[in-house]
Amino acid sequence: MKRILFLSLIFSFSHSLLLSAQRAESHNAEIGRNLELFDDIYRQLDLYYVDTLSADTTIRWAIKSMLSHVDPFTQYYPEDDDELRQMATGKYAGIGSIIRYNTKEERAMIIEPYEGTPSQLAGLKAGDVILTIDGVDVRKKPTSEVSNMLRGEPGTSLEVSVRRMGEEKPLNFRLTRKTIQMPAVTYYGMTGEGLGYIYLASFSQGSTQEMRHALADLKARGMRRLVLDLRDNPGGAIDEAVNIVNLFVEKGQKVVYTRGKLASSNREYFTTSDPLDMETPIVVLVNSSSASAAEILSGSLQDMDRAVVMGTRTYGKGLVQAIHEVGDRGNLKLTISRYYIPSGRCIQAYDYRHLTADGRVGTVPDSLTRVFYTRGGREVRDGGGIKPDIEAQPDSLASVVYDAVESDDMLAFVTQYVQQHKTIAGPADYQFGDDEYAQFVQFMVDRQFEPNRRTGEVLKVLRDAAKLEGCYERAEQAFEQLEQALKGDVKSELERHRDDIRPYLEDEIVCRYYYQRGRAQHLLKSDKVYDRAVKLLEDEERYKGILKSPKK
Repeated sequence: MKRILFLSLIFSFSHSLLLSAQRAESHNAEIGRNLELFDDIYRQLDLYYVDTLSADTTIRWAIKSMLSHVDPFTQYYPEDDDELRQMATGKYAGIGSIIRYNTKEERAMIIEPYEGTPSQLAGLKAGDVILTIDGVDVRKKPTSEVSNMLRGEPGTSLEVSVRRMGEEKPLNFRLTRKTIQMPAVTYYGMTGEGLGYIYLASFSQGSTQEMRHALADLKARGMRRLVLDLRDNPGGAIDEAVNIVNLFVEKGQKVVYTRGKLASSNREYFTTSDPLDMETPIVVLVNSSSASAAEILSGSLQDMDRAVVMGTRTYGKGLVQAIHEVGDRGNLKLTISRYYIPSGRCIQAYDYRHLTADGRVGTVPDSLTRVFYTRGGREVRDGGGIKPDIEAQPDSLASVVYDAVESDDMLAFVTQYVQQHKTIAGPADYQFGDDEYAQFVQFMVDRQFEPNRRTGEVLKVLRDAAKLEGCYERAEQAFEQLEQALKGDVKSELERHRDDIRPYLEDEIVCRYYYQRGRAQHLLKSDKVYDRAVKLLEDEERYKGILKSPKK
């Protein structure tokens, strides 16, 4: 019987190996057939198509289309594209300015020169409309193309010509490109008695050192409670996230592990040094744009019962990418594994391999998520990102507020305001007065600002449907009355939403004088979610109660 069993096991094992080899052979044959098909199609396209095609352009279109159907994180970067380096290191070579397209000017404009960069030191200002770069007119060029023209090798020079409000003639600036290091910690400081605040914007190279410096400085200044803000943080390197977790938890703790198709993709990440602070109560702020490494940090601190997470559910990116060289020095960033945080859960929310009936990416419904447990026994779930311990939604805004804030008209007003005011109060104290707001409203009216009427768009669809069904004529009067009722007076709308628009105006103005650090500091004045975090930290009993293990 033992001999028969042994032979049976050998047969089963051999049969399994044979099936595996057959599947691999079939898979390789499928790849070969499709590559031959692609090669045949392109060669016929090149031979017979009415116009001559660029192989570089056409093949890149094909690559981009193919990768877009895998997941949004798998991307190809040609040799001359430095976006990948910037994502990994937080560095790029250029002049150090944020630009955006001005629709009325049909040109890119500078909306924020970073402090201490070539653009700021040379005298470029927010609101400057870019006319030429090295003599090349940039009218109607997309911001991506203008951005590429501004970037280049460190030490190289360029000349930028701009039109500035209030100046009759164009202004010319000679700048020398340099390596720009984007700060990971945009702002930190003591915002109350014993209360520290850190805004961590990314997990790029060196972010752990910046966090360590900020944390040590705040502790030296008497910090007893901390708000760690990860809102709108898109993530970055796993190593940086693990090392930042290590600042708050003991050595030797498993923070995250990865699992992929290949054994080489499987890794475990532990804390490797003594922590800097294991006692200070922490509230971590997150929102739907907190992703990747930001979810590793917030989720790990939640799983270890080291911090209370507050805000809205995070993005839900539980995938890990790696960089592979391809072709002639190009790079492919591709998804190689999923990651799992200390409780053992993977928080991936989107299933990119199975689309819904209407072609959208499906998400894991709450009913299908599984229960996991924090170190102390609190329930947490996988799928769908990090669910905060305390839900805290920001106030919803009327569409007119969004349209006004995003308009070129508001930026033009701020530019004019800055020209009329050499200095303003500090970020924590600055206020935009009622008289000044009245001037802003009149400025917007004079510029003929018109918000995007969503109700008007819906009404047009309804009107077209009525015409299609042949009932429009008898309902025409009702449509006209509804259209008049939906039309708003811009001046009265801007005045009605004064309390919603004013903080954004103040933030933009403060940024012109005090740059990113000033904006981050000033934003806290009107941040209701931050206020809730402060109140929680002040209530020690409630804070501990949230982290307390359930009775068994």
